[in-house]
Amino acid sequence: MKHWILTMAAILLAIALLVLYQRPAKERDPWALLLTTTQPRGTKALDYSPLVAQLEEYIAAVDNAQFGIYFQDLHSGQAFGINEEHPFTAASTIKVPLVLYLNHLVAEGKEDFNTRIRYVPERHHQGGNGVLQYDGREEFEYSLRILSNLTITISDNIATAMLLDYLGRPNFVDYMKSLGGKTVYPTGKNVTTARDMGVYLNALLDFAKEHPHLGQRILDDMAHSIFHIGIPQFLPKDIVVAHKEGDLDGVTNDVGIVFTEHPYILAVLCMGGISYDEGFAHIGAISRLVYDYQSQLSRH
Repeated sequence: MKHWILTMAAILLAIALLVLYQRPAKERDPWALLLTTTQPRGTKALDYSPLVAQLEEYIAAVDNAQFGIYFQDLHSGQAFGINEEHPFTAASTIKVPLVLYLNHLVAEGKEDFNTRIRYVPERHHQGGNGVLQYDGREEFEYSLRILSNLTITISDNIATAMLLDYLGRPNFVDYMKSLGGKTVYPTGKNVTTARDMGVYLNALLDFAKEHPHLGQRILDDMAHSIFHIGIPQFLPKDIVVAHKEGDLDGVTNDVGIVFTEHPYILAVLCMGGISYDEGFAHIGAISRLVYDYQSQLSRH
């Protein structure tokens, strides 16, 4: 009887393992599957001039606002921009390269996510987004890992200030320039371009392929931020978008990677005399134009 029970248990375990490994890879490791779709296929040159014309017509019709747009197809590597070198206030989009910098240091063994930093209100307190302005205490210490997570998922400004203070702004500036950033804290101001944000997103994808555990966690945080309008706002709900929004008075930005059958990078920066809701609605509409065009390419 005991032998029969052990035999049945072994059979059931074998069946369970077989079912597990026959499940689609997306169920087991969704980011591993999604990242494989970003490998350039050496496809023939694609004609993006109709899409550029659509986008230029759209932004020309928006009064009292300026837009910077950068797009890159991740299959062919083709890219285009509209005012992509024009400087815009980066707002919270700068948190993407900041967290990427921290992860690079962790991957190189120069930092440890378990390192804890003491919150010093005189140096770190910030208003705006986040929970640490309410729950943070001077005697509290926070790990680099939780500060990284809070910086992306809820755009916590105190967590960001603590990371920037710990890592050092000059070091961070040098890092962004090493990636290919051209407009990096000019005269000390948090300013960027759509083109530079595209460079940082490319660097994030490269990092995720080289260091899957760390890179995929950044992408996962970006895909599950509490701020999920902008680029994904008017896209089908099953489309995965790893993105980071940023906003201030008169500033609405969103930069991200859209994981579709024909994946792409999109950065849209906007400033002018429009409201928060209007700004992100325009970004959503621009994103939909890009998505529809990419979808047509996938069908041909």
